[in-house]
Formats: sequence, C-alpha cells, structure tokens
Amino acid sequence: MSEFRRTRTDYKASMRLARGARHHYFLMSLACLLAVVIFNVSSSPSKSPIDVATFYSDAPRALPVPPLPSSASDVTAASDAERRVMELVVQPGDSLAALFQRHGLSAQDLHEIMKLGPAVSRLRRLHPGDVIEVSAEKNGQVIRLSTTAGSEQRLEVIRQEGGFLASEIELPVQRIIKVASNTIRTSLYQAGYDAGLSDKLIMDIASIFGWDIDFALDIREGDQFRIIYEELWRDGEKIADGSILAAEFINAGRRLGAVRFVDDEGQIAYYSPDGKAMRKTFLRAPLNFRYVSSGFNPRRLHPVLKRVRPHNGIDYAAPEGTPVYAAGDGRVVRSAYDRNNGHHVFLQHGSRYVTKYLHFSRRAVKTGDRVKQGQLIGYVGSTGLASGPHLHYEFLVDGVHRNPRTVELPDAAPIPDNYRERFVAMSQPLFRQLELLDPVIQIAAAP
Repeated sequence: MSEFRRTRTDYKASMRLARGARHHYFLMSLACLLAVVIFNVSSSPSKSPIDVATFYSDAPRALPVPPLPSSASDVTAASDAERRVMELVVQPGDSLAALFQRHGLSAQDLHEIMKLGPAVSRLRRLHPGDVIEVSAEKNGQVIRLSTTAGSEQRLEVIRQEGGFLASEIELPVQRIIKVASNTIRTSLYQAGYDAGLSDKLIMDIASIFGWDIDFALDIREGDQFRIIYEELWRDGEKIADGSILAAEFINAGRRLGAVRFVDDEGQIAYYSPDGKAMRKTFLRAPLNFRYVSSGFNPRRLHPVLKRVRPHNGIDYAAPEGTPVYAAGDGRVVRSAYDRNNGHHVFLQHGSRYVTKYLHFSRRAVKTGDRVKQGQLIGYVGSTGLASGPHLHYEFLVDGVHRNPRTVELPDAAPIPDNYRERFVAMSQPLFRQLELLDPVIQIAAAP
C-alpha cells in the first residue's frame, strides 16, 4: 500500500514537471514571436513610424539629430539667405551717401570705403542712371560693392578682415565700327542729331576741325560731314560712344580730312591726309557759342554810343556765364576792368600774336599767369560798353588787328618721320572709306 502511494506521488510530480515545461516552452515561443513582430515593424518603411515607447513606456527617448549639409554649397546657400543683394540706381541729385541711407546700408562702412581714396574716386562722380551692385547683411553691413560706372573696368570693393579692399577688374568690351554722314541744312548740331549722333560725337567733330573752321560764322547750308567712329558694347548692350577714327568736313567747297593716330607713348592726335597735325597754334573760336551777333567790321555803328566806331573783332553773343577759353598758349599781359571794356583779359602768344577778350562777367586768370590753349580764362558777361551778354574777341598780328576768321595761322607740325610709314598704311584705307560714304546716308553699320 505504501508502495502504491509513493508511485502515485511520483506520477503527480512528473506531471507537474511536464506542465511546467510546456508552460515554459509556451512563454519562450511567445517571446520569440513578439521579438520577430517588433523587429519587422521597426525595420519596415512606413509613412507613420511607430514610436518604440508605445511598447516600452519607460524607454528613454532619443533627441533628434539635424541632418548634415551634403556639400559646401549648402553652407553657402544658408549664408546667402541671410544677405541682401540689391541694385542701387543713381537718381538726379543722388550721392553715394544718399543711396546708402535710402537702402539702409551702414554709414560706417561708407566712411571706410571712401577712405580708400583714389582707388574709389569714381564713386564721388556718379551720374543719373549709374548702377551700383551691393551685397549686404540684413543689418546693413556691406559685404561687397561693385560698379562699372564711369569706366570700362569694373570696380570691386570687398570686405576683408581688418577693412575693405578695392580693385579694378578688366571687362571684355566689344568695339563696333560705325559710319555716319549728313548734309547741313541749318546747323552742324541739327545735322548731327538727324544722323543719330550723340552730343559727344557732335562736339568731337567740332573739336577736330575747330582750328580750321569757326563753327559760328563759317558754316554754310550744303556743308557736309562724314565720320567713322567706334561704339563700345558689353554683354550685348551699348555702353558708350568711342573715338572718331576718321572724319571729313566739306565747308563752302573746301574739303578737310582728319584721322586719329596713337604713337608708341600713347599720345593721341588727329592728322590731315598729308600728315599735318590738325591742332594748330590758335583756335578759330574761343568758346562754345550759341550764335554770333556781329562780325569783323571796321565801320560798324556802335550799339551803345550810336556812332560809327571801328569794330576790330568778333562778337559772340552767348548767355551770361558761358565759359571762355584761351585761343592759344600764352601769357596774361592784362587782366583788369575799365569803363569801356568791362572785365577783360589780354594774352600774348610769342612775339607776334595778341588775343583780347572783352566784357567778361568775371575773370578766371590774373596778370602774369601762363595759360594753355583751351584753358578757362573768364565768363561771358555784359560789363563795360556792351548792349547785352556777349564776348568781344580780337586777334592782333604784329600790333595790327586781323580778322580772326581769315587770318593765316602758323602751319601745324607734321607727323614725326618715324611714324609716317605706319600713318600712311593706317590712314589711306580710312580715307578711301570716307570717300565712298554717300552724305544722304545718315547712319549705317560698317563691315
């Protein structure tokens, strides 16, 4: 009987062990299955990822890690996003200070830039329409400034450690050859305007022939001009008129030609077809005139005194304040005021020639000064015995009054012998092209 009980007790114990093993096996299987499920869920892509903390509420949460830039350009883009890039367009009356203030740029940076002196001198001579490009921080601190205003080079001003650095950068400029011609009906200025020429080119024509032609008195209906000149273009846009390469002027049947020549030292001059310099000892007219009220007439009725009195000179009527220039190099032998001549200046040119300028509103030189041809000596006025604002101009040779329009002037110096062969080779094709221009063709592109 006791043996039976022991056997039954052993059977029950073995059954408990078996149930425990099955239970342990079941738990192990369940744990493995749960691990597989969790692994699959966490590794599979999903638009709504599951937070591991939903399975383990006490699991620590990881802080988000920002993505690293994929390249250096990402860093630059992030930096550029904090900057302003703007174009400052110059309006009438604007200065660089006004532009900086209007666009919220640093006045201290402006002061530091202008301290660079001659390197940024063109920033002091801005004109309406000029454009300045600026890159700046949001607080107005300038990082970079650049402009092509006033030059064929780009001015770059860049902030560096310790201050700003300015530099000139050469830019490619395309030079296009153009031609123009026209016949004068009323004035050179109107004919040039009708031919599509700028003020600069019209005044350049007058400057080239100003030693031979008095454009106040000598111009006649039917006179003609022909020019070959350059236009300067950059990035498909015209930026300026260049130089006149060759020109011809027909005045009252007299044909005058000129061609531009640059020597090895960079000196620029215009020469006639036979190699004589266009620049002579004296200008025919000493000012940029509006019109001429009277010419050389030794028996003119004086407009103030109302009696016949010699008029040994030329009167150029012009608005008061019009600049007057020295007709030639010389020395001021008289700069004074008197009742008849008003404010006046007399110039001695060598031993033979004297020029006189009367009725100034004010004088710009003193007795004893040396002057160069084209130098400012005074301003048109109506002082002394004058009926209105004008310049009275006299020309004396060996103490005798001569007509400034027709007096024979000293010959111009020819081109130096060492340049003559090069001058002939360069000038002949240009003069042949001028001869082919029809004056009724106002403007056309040259090949």
